[in-house]
Amino acid sequence: MSIIQNVPCLSIMLTLFMAIITSAVKGRMARRLSIFITVLTGAMSLILLVYLVGTGESFVYTMGHFPAPWGNEVRAGMLEPALAILFCLIVLLSLWGGVEETRRDLEEDKSNFYYIMVDLMLAANLALIYTNDMFTAYVFVEIGTIAACGLILGKFRDTTIEAGVRYMVMSLLGSGLLLMGICFFYTVTGHLLMSNVKEGMMQIAQSGAYLVPMMLTIGLVSVGLAIKSGLWPFHTWMPNAYGHSTVSSAAMLSSIVSKGYIILLIKVIYRMVGLDIFVSTKIVNVLFVFGIIGMIVGSVEAIRQTNLRKMIAFSSVAQIGYIYMGIGLGTEAGMEASVYHIFAHSTAKALAFVAAAGLMKASGGKNTIADLKGAGFRNKTAGVAFVAASLSMIGIPGFGGFVSKMLFATASVDSTIHAARVLSALALSTVLNAVYFMKVVLVIYTPSGKEDIASGFRSGIAKNRLPYRASVAGFIVLNLFLGIGVFPMLHVIRYGLQIFG
Repeated sequence: MSIIQNVPCLSIMLTLFMAIITSAVKGRMARRLSIFITVLTGAMSLILLVYLVGTGESFVYTMGHFPAPWGNEVRAGMLEPALAILFCLIVLLSLWGGVEETRRDLEEDKSNFYYIMVDLMLAANLALIYTNDMFTAYVFVEIGTIAACGLILGKFRDTTIEAGVRYMVMSLLGSGLLLMGICFFYTVTGHLLMSNVKEGMMQIAQSGAYLVPMMLTIGLVSVGLAIKSGLWPFHTWMPNAYGHSTVSSAAMLSSIVSKGYIILLIKVIYRMVGLDIFVSTKIVNVLFVFGIIGMIVGSVEAIRQTNLRKMIAFSSVAQIGYIYMGIGLGTEAGMEASVYHIFAHSTAKALAFVAAAGLMKASGGKNTIADLKGAGFRNKTAGVAFVAASLSMIGIPGFGGFVSKMLFATASVDSTIHAARVLSALALSTVLNAVYFMKVVLVIYTPSGKEDIASGFRSGIAKNRLPYRASVAGFIVLNLFLGIGVFPMLHVIRYGLQIFG
């Protein structure tokens, strides 16, 4: 085994160990350590991605050299390090984009607690990406749940306490269903390693025995992870969690935490059940219907919002619906579109939250859309950032959102049953996306009065520090790369999924 094959395990262990170190230092040093370990992990993941693209294969790292079924395994192909790089970049840029608000809103003696949660959240999601053991995945699901709740409570206010409690209740419900599903997997197959579980599931499908328990098991895991990722109608925790937490927390929660659970579901489908068996259970139809409804309901609710950050939060409900719609197609093309949308939505949504913070800063801290009039002139960086995020979410060519929507449309053509439904939902959702995002763009670029016009929009201009400008630039570059660098990304996703199982 080469040294580079230690990267997945090392990435998880380093971020966990950094959480311990962070607990012993003050806030500013804690932030620097979190940024350092994020950059280091991202760099290692990039090296691993280059190595795996060169080999075109996946590998298994056996923990402690104990073979299956007693040992624990970590597995990596092309897709896993690409997702790890995405998560590290989002953590880094989100921390930069929200550094001013974090310093202002977090209590000095408790600020290191926030960065402990950041480290634990990153470690948990890296583990969900790399682990090949379902019980290990469950352990890190719970670690991620606690860390996400801690990020919501970064601002210790009445509103964040309510949001944190609501998130915890919904998340624990999903965790309970997931744990029941894992227990049933172990009962019917006798294994917890994903590869071994898949062998048992194939034998069950071929023999025709235990088909009802198999369907129940897959259904429990699917619903549990759907609840935790915020699929409609289990999305009620999202608006307050994203709307009242710090900007860094909102960016990371919407872009990483919910996506980590979806990635685990995709691993269950490919590595534990098999796509053909999963489709045969008809559970994909439920996910497809909920995804379609989520696309429309989330967009309609976003239009009704007057609070900017809650509008962006309801937009996430719609975008999660896109991903589950692609999974619900039950085809390789649908899965590719969903994974691409994970990349596109993660980068665009984090950018939208960072931009919203800048627009609110330029408007005296007000978060009502009507009060943001002229904010795009007063904070040009934030204005450009919000426009870029909006164009990606709507699906304008040149941005990642356009590519993923085209992939969904192409995938629907392969499925004659769902083609009309998918194309109609895409068209309607795109129009609705344009309504609520362009409404905000028009407001922020509408002069707030004659004094703005007379001063040439120079009055009250917000000054952005270097970390904020770097965050915005980084997110815009990522969105443009996903819109322009389509073929290398599709290569990683397509061949990554082929060796995913």
